[in-house]
Amino acid sequence: MIKKVINHRGWLKSFLFIPLLLFSQIFGVLVLLLSGYELSEISSNTMNESIMIILEYSGLVIVTIMIWLFMKYIDKQPLIEIGFQTQGRLKEINYGIFLGLFIMAFAFIFLSSIGEIIFLSYSFDFNQILLSLVLFIGVSFFEEIIFRGYMLKNLLESFNPFVALLISSLFFSLIHGSNPNVTTLGLCNIFLAGYFLGASYVFTKNLWFPIALHFSWNFFQSMFGFKVSGLDSYSIIDFTIPQNNMLNGGEFGFESSYLSIIVLIFGTFIIWNYFKNKNIEKN
Repeated sequence: MIKKVINHRGWLKSFLFIPLLLFSQIFGVLVLLLSGYELSEISSNTMNESIMIILEYSGLVIVTIMIWLFMKYIDKQPLIEIGFQTQGRLKEINYGIFLGLFIMAFAFIFLSSIGEIIFLSYSFDFNQILLSLVLFIGVSFFEEIIFRGYMLKNLLESFNPFVALLISSLFFSLIHGSNPNVTTLGLCNIFLAGYFLGASYVFTKNLWFPIALHFSWNFFQSMFGFKVSGLDSYSIIDFTIPQNNMLNGGEFGFESSYLSIIVLIFGTFIIWNYFKNKNIEKN
């Protein structure tokens, strides 16, 4: 039996996520200010896709540079080792995109069928859809590189997978604590989303599936008319909520609903077992 070598510095390295977040956000805000935007536009409850794209991609540049330096001088590994190996990953990317689409379509149909949301209209704006695509790709890369690619990777060197996922998911939830209309249930669901997004990484040490799933979850959540972690954005479908409650998620959106809890737990179970069995077959 081969025993895992425990790196007692892993958990210490994982907390480098703090300067990653701090410096990337500072740099992103500076770029926005230099571009002529006001801070009030950044803090709005409604997403301005153009502003958010500048913020996310500016931060992503800094995060990538910093992680490259961390990997080179601290981890002594090439940047690709955070999980960017591409060989044989196309199927996983497709699975991640399909899963997010399926979940949001199911949520919309189910909540509509029981009267928790009422369809009003739909509109199709190609430019807005393209902006949303670019934005949510940036968001998924930014958050997955930090929380799964670097933080979870290093936590797994020091702890068993369940503890590593618990710690990374806790901090993943906390960074959403200042989002508009945030609720306790919403933060609990984002905590569960940390397991949902991190389960495959435990077995693959690869980011392509969680990036695809994260992107798909956010993008289709928006397209079907749900708020994304409390933020309103362009949607193809427009609906109204008769009464805000914990079944429909209210002003925070689907991520603050009881239905989301069920989806995330069941989804994590499926992802965990799929990649666990695939890993067993591979070995």
